[in-house]
Amino acid sequence: KMTQQMRDLQLAQARKPPGPSSPNAAKRLYRNLSGKFRVNYTSFDEGSLVGRGEKEKLRKSYLFQSNAALFEAVELQDLDRVQELLKHYSPEELDLNTPNSEGLLPLDIAIMTNNAPIARALLQAGAKESPHFVSLESRSLHLSTLVREAEQRVNELMAQVVNEAPNADCSEKEKQLKAWEWRFRLYKRMKAGFEHARVPDAPSSVHLSVASSSSLQVTFWEPLSVNSAVVTKYKVEWSCFPTFSPLLGEAVVDKLKDLHFTIQGLVSGTAYHVRVSAYNMKGWGPPQASTPLFAIPSNWREYDGRAPRRRGQAEALDHLLGQVKTVHQHCICHEPCKNQPQSRKHSVSKSLKHLFHPGSKFLKTLKRGLYLTAIFYKDDNILVTHEDQIPVVEIDDTYSCLLMQDFLWFTKVSCMWDEILWLRQCVTVSQSSCSCILQTRFKMLLAISQMQGLLGIQDLGQVFFEPIKDKQGNILIVTLKEVKTNQTFESVRWVPICKLQTSRKSVSSPEEPTALDTLLISVQDKLAYHQRSSRALSPGLYLGYLKLCSAVDQIRVLVPERLPNILCHVKIRSNPNISREEWEWLQKMASVEEPVPTEAEADTSQNPLLQELQVAIKELMSLVNIPLQEAKDFRLYSQEVLDFGDQVSFLLLLPPSDDVCTAPGQNNPYTPRSGFLTLPLQIFELGEER
Repeated sequence: KMTQQMRDLQLAQARKPPGPSSPNAAKRLYRNLSGKFRVNYTSFDEGSLVGRGEKEKLRKSYLFQSNAALFEAVELQDLDRVQELLKHYSPEELDLNTPNSEGLLPLDIAIMTNNAPIARALLQAGAKESPHFVSLESRSLHLSTLVREAEQRVNELMAQVVNEAPNADCSEKEKQLKAWEWRFRLYKRMKAGFEHARVPDAPSSVHLSVASSSSLQVTFWEPLSVNSAVVTKYKVEWSCFPTFSPLLGEAVVDKLKDLHFTIQGLVSGTAYHVRVSAYNMKGWGPPQASTPLFAIPSNWREYDGRAPRRRGQAEALDHLLGQVKTVHQHCICHEPCKNQPQSRKHSVSKSLKHLFHPGSKFLKTLKRGLYLTAIFYKDDNILVTHEDQIPVVEIDDTYSCLLMQDFLWFTKVSCMWDEILWLRQCVTVSQSSCSCILQTRFKMLLAISQMQGLLGIQDLGQVFFEPIKDKQGNILIVTLKEVKTNQTFESVRWVPICKLQTSRKSVSSPEEPTALDTLLISVQDKLAYHQRSSRALSPGLYLGYLKLCSAVDQIRVLVPERLPNILCHVKIRSNPNISREEWEWLQKMASVEEPVPTEAEADTSQNPLLQELQVAIKELMSLVNIPLQEAKDFRLYSQEVLDFGDQVSFLLLLPPSDDVCTAPGQNNPYTPRSGFLTLPLQIFELGEER
């Protein structure tokens, strides 16, 4: 009866055409499906002879075939075919969760034939079990009906083949008989798989951690037993009592790509017990209690009621900038701008003079001086002028020695590309002071405006952490920006980087290359630096290593090349939150002037953070080439946890106070291995802010 209801439902929905009638048909369909769909469907354009309605019908036809191919691949237990279909088609295109004419879903077939790899692949793609199987009895009855009807059909076809004389109809009947014999064996295997299955064991492990002052994170692992059926979902339960009576809440996790769940909306300071149980087609298995047995939602800031360091800072800076603009709005420095258009004749002649002035064009060669170059790139292409040159404008042709203070000021200006005109107006009033610093910085602003005008874009990107210098007295300040959209620029065009490097003729010797040649040779390294400095860390708690070195005019910080916007670091765990209890323990350790116990000396079973720190410190010391025995003199920064948003936090490991910053001329016995560089501290701070 249930089978008949399902078939009636399918006929009413008219969702599925019949699938291939045999394994050979399935193979032929699958072999031709991918190429047919990609070529025939996607190659149609608006001028094709096939109309829109015909194309939509053809598209649906291919999608129906892809769904049939998925069913057949699952029935044939062909993992490679299943993965290929899931890769090329979305769950919606495959109708992944719509039953076929037998009332089955691909996941039903996979779990009842106990094919765990295919079942896991389907589950990660979002597959569900058939909603018609509301009980064990209904599933058993449905399978028995499928087996009985398939057997009956086999007997009928066999009798027809035996009794009829050999002809074309008989040959067709033999094909149908083979197909139904194959389907009969499949249904019997599914029925046997269901009958021999048992409920799943408890999850092998359940880990409970504090995610915030109002949430807990539950991470769990699959049951160890391989004899039970595939687990298709999990249930997380929580309560304030170890008996779980009363139950405060529960949640079903059926997206099994990542086996974790965050319990939200909890009360800070309250202990919660958590357990997890697994489900398969035979029902729910026994629950597994968490480790630790309970957890208390909290955050390290609750230890002393400290507010976030950056709370309100962005708003305060915006307000301060608005006040400064208001003060300067009626400043005398704006008067020349108001009185500039004295007459139409003078304005036109000045505009023509400016148009043909060499300063209004990109430069082809460098003289002795200070210059600005902007590198815009997209994939493997770079923006160049019509003369196949990277855009360069002059800042100052009399400036042959770039002071670090001027360069660092320029990097700060890069945070205000949209305010260059206003900054120029504010600096103009100080021209009369004849300050060399102000004159240079005003010329920098003029060069920025010129570059923005020539390119037709305000945002010039991020400043490279050091200028390029040559022995001819040229200095290049480099900005980098990745273009991810089809953005149009003025006076420039896209060319492949490799083509630019091979076509440009060098005007210098290899021993003494010019700044432009050096830029072209190293452009890919600079693009790689820019891309790496824009990457973000995955969520988690990290252990960072703070090491500085000082020079005459700057302090530099040690960073990894793969992530130059972050201190040298290793990941402690995926949960970024430090609970109040963990912070109290860290404060206690900081007040005791003794080294952190080694793994052999301490019982880490009662303090997971201690074990995590020991592993992280060992990994970090190896990373920066410091002997592990030296770590006993290092300290954990215990004033605060460095929070970078809600998903990333840092604990800092500091060398002894005398070794935090290496002085000029001082030898560092522990030189980091390759893969590190030192950035000016101000550049690092700007990169971290980005």
